[in-house]
Amino acid sequence: MIFKEGTYMTMGQLAGLIAAIAFFVLVLFIGVFLVRLSATLKETKSSVAVLTSDADALSKEVEVILSNANELLEDVNKKVATVDPAFQAVADLGTSVSELNDATHKVTDRFKSSGKKTAGTGIAATVGKTVVESIWKHHRAKKAKKSEI
Repeated sequence: MIFKEGTYMTMGQLAGLIAAIAFFVLVLFIGVFLVRLSATLKETKSSVAVLTSDADALSKEVEVILSNANELLEDVNKKVATVDPAFQAVADLGTSVSELNDATHKVTDRFKSSGKKTAGTGIAATVGKTVVESIWKHHRAKKAKKSEI
């Protein structure tokens, strides 16, 4: 290449000039990238600050909710402890009724077997069985009404 008359540029010099221009362009792109990266990091920093403050507020609200839940659970436990004896009494009553039912069946069976021996006992057994069945049906109806409530 000729710049002035009589001055020539060698191939090495030309390669050096191209490399210098390429390095300059590279430095410009890196500069633009770093400016954008800096803006992104600033935005990320502000987002993290907002998230931290929101997490703190949320943590305080969750603490209040958990405290209320613990109070409610304690109240429920106290009420269950109060109602427990009533449930135990109902269970005992059920056991007693079951035992009464078994005893009634045994008495009825005795009347049946002894009724075969005498005619008078047969009538008493029939009357007794009818009375017991009536009482039993009445008891079952009461129990069904209570369980519906």
